[in-house]
Amino acid sequence: MENITQLNPLQIANQVSSAVTVNYDYYYDEEEMIFHQTLQKRLNILFMVIYSVAFVLGVCGNGLVIFITGFRMKKTVNTVWFLNLAIADFTFTFFLPLTIAYIAQGFHWPFGEAMCKFNSTLAFINLYASVYLLMVISIDRCISVTCPVWAQNHRSPRLASFVALGVWILALVLSSPNIHFRATKGDGDVIRCYNNYSHHLEQAKVSHRAMIISRFIFSFAIPFPVIIVCYGAIVLRLRRDRLASSTKPFKVITAVIVAFFICWLPYHVFSFLEIQSYEDHTLHQILPIGIPLASSLAFINSCLNPLLYVFMGHDFKERLRRSILSVFENAFAEDVSQSTAQTKTRSSVDSQGV
Repeated sequence: MENITQLNPLQIANQVSSAVTVNYDYYYDEEEMIFHQTLQKRLNILFMVIYSVAFVLGVCGNGLVIFITGFRMKKTVNTVWFLNLAIADFTFTFFLPLTIAYIAQGFHWPFGEAMCKFNSTLAFINLYASVYLLMVISIDRCISVTCPVWAQNHRSPRLASFVALGVWILALVLSSPNIHFRATKGDGDVIRCYNNYSHHLEQAKVSHRAMIISRFIFSFAIPFPVIIVCYGAIVLRLRRDRLASSTKPFKVITAVIVAFFICWLPYHVFSFLEIQSYEDHTLHQILPIGIPLASSLAFINSCLNPLLYVFMGHDFKERLRRSILSVFENAFAEDVSQSTAQTKTRSSVDSQGV
């Protein structure tokens, strides 16, 4: 008779995904069990390396952005946006060593239930704060280009600070369910940090689906169409008015948005595959690898932005010869389009003798 062993490889996603909401049971024969155990060990090492790199680059890079935009540069609307983006990424990457330690100890969580709730919730606060800040930046860019006179009169760092505060409050509200559902559970000598939606399987499935769908709606389906519409309007206006010189900051934020899209889309895709796996059990072979990899890609996004600010800025090769402060000042500069369009508008009014 074949030796059958029970194994739960989705524990690898325990810290970063909702995959552990329901304890899936997998059954492998002895040969398959050895293969999956070996694969899991190698993946664990890979994830610890990825998280370690994200921690170093994220803390150093975003810390530098915080220092420059918060203490060395004049406060403008743009520096307010990028400062808050950096704070979101810095805070998240700063606590990545907790996740690294969790994996290194064989998914044993020694930090207590409060930190279990905090660490998981922080990841989604970062997600919501980042995507809604990007949406607000897109709206701000659109208004600056399409309504330059209004923007000149009403666009201010003070107003931007209040808007950023509203984004943080919204991110906290949208992430609050994770505070409620995240919990710890003893499994022998090992303590797991997992999502405890319900002790009843059917109720857990319903809650799980609700969390995945609501997360997708509020972090993807709502903000990204707004971003696309805003940038479509910006491109049309720039082409119509031939304001090519104004695209410097536009390129920077476009790169940030594209990076965010690429890094977070796989996470949402695998989240939906996860709830689909209740009916389609063939997905159980894919999820233990796909979910952690998608989560790792999402983590990487938190350390990419400082690199994009530098490399996507105007005349990068030339600016390599200058100080780092000048590099970031150039990347966070206000749009030239606003003043250019405003000048055109005023010239047109003057020519009409109004």
